[in-house]
Formats: sequence, structure tokens, C-alpha cells
Amino acid sequence: MRIGIIGGSGLEKGDVLQNTEEIEVQTPYGSSKIKKGSLYKEDIYIISRHGEKHEITPTNVNNLANIYALGKLGCSYILATTAVGSLKEEIHPGDFVIADQFIDFTKHRKTTFFEDFKQGVQHISLADPFSKTLRKYLNDSCEELKLNHHKIGTIVTIEGPRFSTRAESYMFQQFADVINMSTAPEAILSKEAGLEYAVIAMSTDYDCWRKTEVPVTWEEIKKVMNQNSENVKQVLIKTIEKISLKEGCLALEKI
Repeated sequence: MRIGIIGGSGLEKGDVLQNTEEIEVQTPYGSSKIKKGSLYKEDIYIISRHGEKHEITPTNVNNLANIYALGKLGCSYILATTAVGSLKEEIHPGDFVIADQFIDFTKHRKTTFFEDFKQGVQHISLADPFSKTLRKYLNDSCEELKLNHHKIGTIVTIEGPRFSTRAESYMFQQFADVINMSTAPEAILSKEAGLEYAVIAMSTDYDCWRKTEVPVTWEEIKKVMNQNSENVKQVLIKTIEKISLKEGCLALEKI
């Protein structure tokens, strides 16, 4: 069984994975650079969404190539990490949100593999865009680690790289809990590819709606991310363990 991870997980930097190597997968949409390793005897494929040096802007992330590559490699599951701005008072910086819904507010992304219907009409249901199974594992892992987390939440994904105006932030507050620049395209494409996808979102700031706070800056986001990086890594490790155990149980049942 193979698991894909997208985002800054911390797993790619430490000594958690075994037998690591760098690979590049060619797809019809371009190439995708991936770090391969193993954990709990499962093959793990990690994509740094914005590149190793964070040189790729949100709009220019090649989501088509990334999701296609993970599918081509045989991944059944994708766990994504993302930094988000909180749109709710009760979601504090440092909290995790295991999103169950998203709103796509992007304008320039390619969000489908179906450029035409020559092979048949394709309309994928996204009523429930995230894997319920993976979301349960992520929530259970957060609880076991005693981390502040929110079991559900709606992410609104905007274009970027700029942050919101106050007027936009007030508007987004009306229908979402957190805001980011990456989740919606990945979730859509994963659904089209038939892959289980879920995201663990780390709140890093209050966007700019909270007038008692200084408006969000990249420096502040990085600070909170660095402080919480070990927690993100531990949640992923526990979640991968749960996936591995589940697959083992299924294999025993088949025997």
C-alpha cells in the first residue's frame, strides 16, 4: 500500500523515513519531484507543494502533475498539510482543523483532468470532498497526542499570493472557518482521480478581520509553523500507522 503526502510535513527532513530517495515522475501535465521512503513498511511519497525552497507560488503549483503522479505511483491515500488563517475567534493560532468542506474561490487554477467529454461525460460529485476515513484517523491522532484541534471546518481557498483585504476577510467569515491558497484544487483533482484525500490545516493567524491583531504577515506564519512543525509530523506518523494497521486487518480478513 502506498501513501502520498503533500505539503510541509517535516517527514522529508528528518530521519523518520527509511530507504529515502529522490525521484521525478513524468506525467502528461509535466514532471513532479517526489521524495520516496518507507514507514511502517508502507511506501511513502512526499511532494513539497511549493518546492524545496518555497519558490513556487500558489497559483503556479502544478496540481495536475502532482495528483497524477501520486496516482501513477499507486497511492491510495493522500494526506495534505496546509497553513491557514483563522476566520473564527475560537480557532486559535496553533490549532489544527480537520476540514470536512471547502469553497473554491480560486480564479486561475486548472481543477479538472477532464478537458473534454470525448471519452464520455464526467461530472464528479464533491458533496463530501474529503475522505471520511482519513479524517477520522487524523482526528483520532490529534486526540491521542492531546493537541488542540477542531473535528470539522470549512476551508475557503483563494488565489494568492496576496492576503485578503479586510472587506474580503469579513465576507469569508460568513461562510468559512479558515482560509488558505492550496486545498481546493488538490481535493478536486484527487476526487477525480479516485484517491482518498484529507487535509490537516494548521491555524497560523487571524487573517486581517480581527482589528485587535496585526494583519497577517509571512514572517508570522513561518514562526507559528516552525513552532508547530513537530506536532504536524507526529500527527502524520500516527495517521500513517493507523492506515497501515487498517490495511493489515483487511488483508487478514481476506486470508
